[in-house]
Amino acid sequence: MPDAQPHSPILRLALPSPLRRLFDYRAPTGVPRGALQPGVRLRVPFGRREVVGVLVELSDHSEVPADKLKAALELLDQRPPLPASLFKLCLWTAQYYQHSLGDTLSWALPVLLRQGEPAEARQERFWHAAPDVRLDDPRLARAPRQKQALQTLAQHPHGVAHQLLGKLQINKDSLDLLLEKGLVRVEVRRHRPAEHHGGWLAQPELPLNAEQRAAAEAVHAGFGRFGAYLLAGVTGSGKTEVYLQLIRQTLEAGKQALVLIPEINLGPQTLERFARRFNARIALLHSNVNDRERLDAWLAARDGEADIVIGTRSALFTPLKHPGLIIVDEEHDASYKQQEGLRYHARDLALVRARQEDVPILLGSATPSLESLQNAYAGRYALLKLTQRAGGARQPRFLRLDVKSRPLDSGISGPMQQAIGQTLEAGQQVLVFLNRRGFAPTLLCHDCGWISQCPRCDARMTVHQRSGELRCHHCGHAQRPPSNCPDCGKVDLRPIGAGTERAEERLRILFPEYPVLRIDRDSTSRKGAMDQLFGTIQRGHPCILVGTQMLAKGHHFPRVTLVAILDADGGLFSADFRASERMAQLIVQVAGRAGRAEEPGKVIIQTHLADHPLLVQLTEQGYFAFAEQALSERRAAGLPPFTHLALLRAEAHKPGQAEGFLDEACTEADRLLAELQLGSIELLGPVPAPMERRAGRYRAQLLLQGNARAPLHRLMNAWLPILEHLPGGRAVRWSLDVDPIDLF
Repeated sequence: MPDAQPHSPILRLALPSPLRRLFDYRAPTGVPRGALQPGVRLRVPFGRREVVGVLVELSDHSEVPADKLKAALELLDQRPPLPASLFKLCLWTAQYYQHSLGDTLSWALPVLLRQGEPAEARQERFWHAAPDVRLDDPRLARAPRQKQALQTLAQHPHGVAHQLLGKLQINKDSLDLLLEKGLVRVEVRRHRPAEHHGGWLAQPELPLNAEQRAAAEAVHAGFGRFGAYLLAGVTGSGKTEVYLQLIRQTLEAGKQALVLIPEINLGPQTLERFARRFNARIALLHSNVNDRERLDAWLAARDGEADIVIGTRSALFTPLKHPGLIIVDEEHDASYKQQEGLRYHARDLALVRARQEDVPILLGSATPSLESLQNAYAGRYALLKLTQRAGGARQPRFLRLDVKSRPLDSGISGPMQQAIGQTLEAGQQVLVFLNRRGFAPTLLCHDCGWISQCPRCDARMTVHQRSGELRCHHCGHAQRPPSNCPDCGKVDLRPIGAGTERAEERLRILFPEYPVLRIDRDSTSRKGAMDQLFGTIQRGHPCILVGTQMLAKGHHFPRVTLVAILDADGGLFSADFRASERMAQLIVQVAGRAGRAEEPGKVIIQTHLADHPLLVQLTEQGYFAFAEQALSERRAAGLPPFTHLALLRAEAHKPGQAEGFLDEACTEADRLLAELQLGSIELLGPVPAPMERRAGRYRAQLLLQGNARAPLHRLMNAWLPILEHLPGGRAVRWSLDVDPIDLF
């Protein structure tokens, strides 16, 4: 094949496409070679559309014939928008998670940069009346709107910002005509955030106890170089105060801090606490921030104009001009794992980024993941423990309430109702935890046993009484509940089991004189609803909070002295090997909301398995005793963190198609294992997924398990290009999940 001319460099671009390859283009006309640095964006033709790609490398030849090689249309950057360290992180991410580099770079860039917007701080346009302009200018005689606009501008000698024109009722068309006549002028000013002045503290710091001080000093001693620290502190032990004091030290050293949080709902609360403490420029990045605000915050962090960046998992890819410290709060939280597209784990990538940028990273949690604990026990992380609650508050007392053969009233036993009543009468608040949304998990016909199944999934539909519908929590399908049984025609249809709606309804009847506040995804979907609910709670009057795991994460409820866990049995018998770990974390996190002030807290766990060893150990010996036992079981069973997994998932419209593709994939993997002599890797499957049909598609999976990461990645590097060309792959949608956190 003929090569392109050597003097005209070939651009090798990563494009936003699932294909794991680079695409060759000629340089745009008139662009000098020196301007083509790796990392710059170019607009290029791609099929019938135009896309924005990122330059990865220059080459002097291409496999594509010269006459077929298209030219890039436009160079969008004078310098790469991503700093070299972050570009390197994206290359590592694409390679490790076996994902397209173009798609990985798309995840790392704000939406507006993917669309080709300039990667520079916002330019603001200001309109001015021209000097010495006269309102009786003859050119305005028949243009009353233009005259009115000019009169308004003349009243603003410093100019009017373009976005305020509407508020001043100035018509843009009138301004354009005035501009043509030379009666107005436009000035473009670069939008600059306020400069930092004065000291960093806006309010005094809290005194640290001996454990907090030791933890803060250990991390501070590691400033200026990479080091991983696991801050394992019981709930209420003052982890946030340790973060805040370390951030102050980071700012004093002229550096920036990146703080990752698991949930959007924690964002405003965290931001408020940081804003109260620091006289600093803080950028907040999460999916509820609009595209323009996100780009402004991203650029401010890149240019050193934001001192602290707080965000959910995607904020990990925010560039920092002077990185000094990375903090991952609630490091155990499953929300840090992206479950579609680029399936990265933000906590794990934060460690890679900290190593590459040579800064310390602090992982914090009351219930560290077993992976992080094992890393600490193996000496890869420094383990910093906080065993005392801050301010002298006592640890909550656990009671396991055996509900075998006891009648349950909407999931609430008699003794539990009594405990709730006593707490409210004492002027305190109660948190009722039930990790099931809706009114009831399913609808049942009492005559024939019909159950409300989702027509698109192998799952039951949940009864949502407020909205009057049956809803599938897996695919979102919703329908009105039938008035009589679709199978036998009888009308005795009963909601079975309890969800948060049902618990809320019953608690309102049982305790009519106290407010009952439900906090779950349904009740907080309206803008401002969460703040309103938290405002009511913070007033401190006796009330009942009913909610799902949204209540378990990092919230401070000083007046809650009783936590009632209505159902703790779900995680004890699950096909997922991580279920017991998640259940233990959830119980401890929810329990941590109790007794945070001077009042002692109590946690009552309703269970049919009060003598289950896991529950006994967790409630009597604490999370670390449970974790050590769970780690020894994982080691014996050859499960993570002692082995490494990759999960190939496939789904198709027809039964058997997904398994057919996975059978072909398995055959190829077997062949490669023999060829590459990788004996330490096992292939498990293919098997149908635990929920075989979801959203109308049939799903199956193939699990790869290896004792070490390197051989597993060696296999995947050779295997993925083959999978892309398998005949069975045309009829299925497939994805590879490296280090999956669930096998669902």
